[in-house]
Amino acid sequence: MDFKQSLAQRIVIVFALMSTVVAGIFAIGIVAAVHVVERRLTDASMGGNLNRLLKVDNAQDWVHRPEKDELFFADNGPRDLALTDELRALPIGFQDAVFNQDPYFAMVGEVDGRKYVLLRDRQSVEHREQLLIAVVVGGFALSVVLAMVLGRLLARRVMAPVILLARQIRQRDETIALASPLSTDYAADEVGELAVAFDQTLGKLRAALGREQQFTADVSHELRTPLQGLQHACTSLLDNPDIDPRAQRQVVRIARASAEMHQLIETFLLLARASDPAAGSGQQATLHQVADDLVEIWGRQINEKGLEFSYECEVDSPTLFNHTCLYSVMGNLLRNAWHYTDQGFVRLTLQPNGFMVEDSGIGIPEEKRNAMFQPFVRGDERRGEGLGLGLSLVQRICNSQGWHVTLTSREPHGCRFSVEWGAVHLPALVKG
Repeated sequence: MDFKQSLAQRIVIVFALMSTVVAGIFAIGIVAAVHVVERRLTDASMGGNLNRLLKVDNAQDWVHRPEKDELFFADNGPRDLALTDELRALPIGFQDAVFNQDPYFAMVGEVDGRKYVLLRDRQSVEHREQLLIAVVVGGFALSVVLAMVLGRLLARRVMAPVILLARQIRQRDETIALASPLSTDYAADEVGELAVAFDQTLGKLRAALGREQQFTADVSHELRTPLQGLQHACTSLLDNPDIDPRAQRQVVRIARASAEMHQLIETFLLLARASDPAAGSGQQATLHQVADDLVEIWGRQINEKGLEFSYECEVDSPTLFNHTCLYSVMGNLLRNAWHYTDQGFVRLTLQPNGFMVEDSGIGIPEEKRNAMFQPFVRGDERRGEGLGLGLSLVQRICNSQGWHVTLTSREPHGCRFSVEWGAVHLPALVKG
């Protein structure tokens, strides 16, 4: 049985199978019982007729057939009643026999060394049995059909509350705190208990959602303010002409880290708050605009590390994307390439349906590529104090926006991350 079918279909199938087994057992039992009873009655009847014929005083009276469809033969009897070699070979007792290529029941007796055979036409009995089998098979088929019809009606009646509950659950918005409970619409049965359990779970979900929304609001307020102050302080320091070059470089690093923290906060808030991030509002930007901003930041750092950075734009599409999401995805991939590449190059390529980040770094073993998009998973050569959330964040944002991110290897070493728009919503695919 295919358990992927609906519960109503499974009820009908089980009901029909049960009826089929029960009706089949009864049908086989009826046919077998009638067959056994028919043979026993024939045995008794033919035994009595044979004894009656053997008690006849004059053998000439044997010519008269006492029963219709019966034939009597005797050893050394009159010519038309004489035993043939075929009949003489029959054993004593009741049995099936063939005489002149026709089927008969045979009752064979022996008195004083002489054998006597009484034959009865078997065709009428077989005809009755065939008629009985046809009636039984017809009744069996009719019972199965009726079982399926009754099963469907019963399934509809039994499943009606379950179907109603499933429809209400699908239509229920867990964010509506004033929605009436579902359990009031159902009796105190198993379905009612399921509705109560759903109401309780939904209540816990609403409470957790409220706490999360309150937490994100507090984080937004508490972290944005000090970060803005830190950024303003960095700007003021950089405007000071008396600052020495070494201190200026440190302030630039602080300002860059503050900007990245601000961007991460915006990304986490977007993922935590939006019930449908793909439809979320916010600042919009084209792929080219986001890439230009990130190239200005990461291109300089990649070059300062002694790597070759190339930026290729195959198309300049006017399509707008959520700036926070696209900025975080592309920035994390560029950061990952800069972090794990010691020599060679890093390349950013804008394509008609997405973008691609390539590097000539240490690469990722094939057996570990699937795990790289999981939270807190880092490469073998762990550098810095990161928690391994970069690629996991990339995967979450891509899933929320309906994008598709893939990780492939480069020859002889290095990685290639590709992000495509409008791809089917799938988990990260890994290709060798």
